[in-house]
Amino acid sequence: MADLTAEVFYAVIGSVHTYQAARGSELGWLYGIARNVLAGDRRREAIRLRAEGMAAGRRVLDDDDIARLEERIDAESAARELHKALSVLPDGDRAILELVAVDGLPLKDAAAALGIRPGTDRVRMHRARRAARDALSPPPAGYAAILIPVKETRP
Repeated sequence: MADLTAEVFYAVIGSVHTYQAARGSELGWLYGIARNVLAGDRRREAIRLRAEGMAAGRRVLDDDDIARLEERIDAESAARELHKALSVLPDGDRAILELVAVDGLPLKDAAAALGIRPGTDRVRMHRARRAARDALSPPPAGYAAILIPVKETRP
C-alpha cells in the first residue's frame, strides 16, 4: 500500500505542470491521478496472475535442465536411427539381437526363449550385428555396445 501511495505522489510531482484550475479542483485532479495509478497497478497484477496461472505447476528451466533435454533429444534421435536400422532385419535376427543387446539376456537364454539351436543363435546374432552396423555407419553415440560383438563363453 505504501508503494502505491508513493507511486501516486511521484505521478503528481511529475505531472504538476499539467494541472489546470479551470478543469477542476486540486483534490479532483489528485484523485484522478490516484485512480489512474491504481488502475495501472490492477492491470499489472492481473497480467502477473494470468502469467502465474499459466505457469502453475511448472518451473523455469535452468542451464542444466536444458542440457539434459538436449541430451535426451539426441538419445531419442539415435534410438530412432537404431530402430529404423533394426526394423529391416529379418524377424529372427532382430529378435535375437533385441533379447541379447536390449533386454540383456545371455545368448543361450535368448536362444532358448526363441526355441532355436545353440549354433543358430550365434549365426543370427552375427548376421544381425553386421547388418545393423552396416546400416548405422557410424553408430549413434551410446549404441556401439549393441553393434560390437561381445565374446560369450558357453559352458
